[in-house]
Amino acid sequence: MKNIRNFCIIAHIDHGKSTLADRLLEYTNTVAGKDLQDQVLDDMDLERERGITIKSHAIQMDYALDGEKYVLNLIDTPGHVDFSYEVSRSIAACEGALLIVDATQGIQAQTISNLYMAIESDLEIIPVINKVDLESANPDEVEDQIVDLLGCKREEIIRASGKTGVGVPEILRAIIERIPAPKGDPEAPLQALIFDSVFNPFRGIIAYFKIENGTIHKDEFVKFVATGKEYHADEIGVLKLDLDPRAELSAGNVGYIISGIKTSKEVKVGDTITSVSRPAHAISGFEEVKPMVFAGVYPIEAEDFENLRSSLEKLQLNDASLTFQPESSMALGFGFRCGFLGLLHMEIIQERLSREFNMDVITTVPNVSYRVYDKKGNMTEVHNPSGLPEATLIDHIEEPYIRSSIITVTDFIGPIMTLCLSKRGELIKQEFISGNRVELTFDIPLGEIVIDFYDKLKSISKGYASFDYHIHDFRPSNLVKLDVLLNGESVDALSTLTHADNAVTFGRRMCEKLKELIPRHQFDIAIQAAIGAKIIARETIKAVRKDVTAKCYGGDVSRKRKLLEKQKAGKKRMKQIGSVQVPQKAFLAVLKLD
Repeated sequence: MKNIRNFCIIAHIDHGKSTLADRLLEYTNTVAGKDLQDQVLDDMDLERERGITIKSHAIQMDYALDGEKYVLNLIDTPGHVDFSYEVSRSIAACEGALLIVDATQGIQAQTISNLYMAIESDLEIIPVINKVDLESANPDEVEDQIVDLLGCKREEIIRASGKTGVGVPEILRAIIERIPAPKGDPEAPLQALIFDSVFNPFRGIIAYFKIENGTIHKDEFVKFVATGKEYHADEIGVLKLDLDPRAELSAGNVGYIISGIKTSKEVKVGDTITSVSRPAHAISGFEEVKPMVFAGVYPIEAEDFENLRSSLEKLQLNDASLTFQPESSMALGFGFRCGFLGLLHMEIIQERLSREFNMDVITTVPNVSYRVYDKKGNMTEVHNPSGLPEATLIDHIEEPYIRSSIITVTDFIGPIMTLCLSKRGELIKQEFISGNRVELTFDIPLGEIVIDFYDKLKSISKGYASFDYHIHDFRPSNLVKLDVLLNGESVDALSTLTHADNAVTFGRRMCEKLKELIPRHQFDIAIQAAIGAKIIARETIKAVRKDVTAKCYGGDVSRKRKLLEKQKAGKKRMKQIGSVQVPQKAFLAVLKLD
């Protein structure tokens, strides 16, 4: 056990984690020949296309240093703020972390938040400056920033390049020398923490675990503590590039178990595996994930509802931060209200449903959860505008506020402040980090940043601002429910909760946008935005008309009038029975309103 090292790689987006992981795998001869490609561990097509890591990936490497053999378990983690739950689970399975900082960009918001997460779990931090081979690299200045942040010595910081492989031997030596071996007793009763799971259509659910204490054997009877179910360990092993079966694994190891589990509800991330013959108590895992953004996901064909449920359950295995519960909508039928960690997370889930499970879905306008207090002082959580009680019963509504940290260069302070204040933000503090870099701390309502805040922040700062946030508190707010009516019928999938000051302009823009997107029908369509019974905006889509007077050339005007009246009566009758077809892009267009 003294020769095992478990470590993860944490960094901001695009600081080169996956590329550096490639070099470590290549240098330890874990991956060679035809398997060697860029971003070996990003095995989803979606990850390769977008150049981002979505899932944490674990892999075991063997390395010999000074005549001793060591086993290194590496977990490569995502950098985007929407996947921070993946990072927190990876950190729970490690004793150390490589903190990677880009030599051209310096320390950014996500670097700091991931670092604090690692420090809270008492991990040994090894700072690495990556991309030192680039012409625009500024390693000396970045070194100053790391020393300020970590309080470490300069000689502890390793300079490396994931592209050329400079500094890789130093990193491997530092991992072995600085990261402590896992603590645990191989003779004690079995305790293994599940930190991830995947669904395999042929073999059932594969759970990834880290053994804290004890030893697990092939064909042993094991019990999952949270669900209380017992299984036969058909196969256990370690994670190389493929699954590598072993007869037994003892404390400190990271591995996988296949026990023929078919239903996804039986495996919970953060659960403990123990032996049936010598049971042990559960390990205190990581806290439950709190979704930030809620949206309705509905199948396009109503009979696909059950398929959508099983697809979401299989996705939830692979991505424990997804939550969902059934709901129904007047406009869209039966579907699910899903909770996501952010907008990118929502987009990725939608894309994965379509690619991996062949499910085409409609997603409604995303919103956040509000606390609604009635006149008697009772509180209910509302995730969906249609779940709001009658206005006469509501005493006040509280909305979630986030504490956000934005790190940028001084040139962009003005536009960023304007953006945050326009989103009802409050400046808490502004402090200079080093040189011309500044950290701005704002309190902003979560509902304001949920739609397009991140995109706007990136465009006004030319990509130089980095953003990170956590839920701070709930505050009372003057919110109103904005309904969209098509021909007098409310479309619940388009209704939103918004601040009273923004409601009129938002309603007006929404009506204009829908007028562009809803195709013309055989009858007039009135698009109205309403707050309660008060209509605040209206647009009309004119009917597609046939020229019924074309055959009248000359003659009395009453002939033309008679034909037009007849057409008018037909249109009126059609309007009574006609229903408006709303295309999917109309639901999504509301997100793109600037």
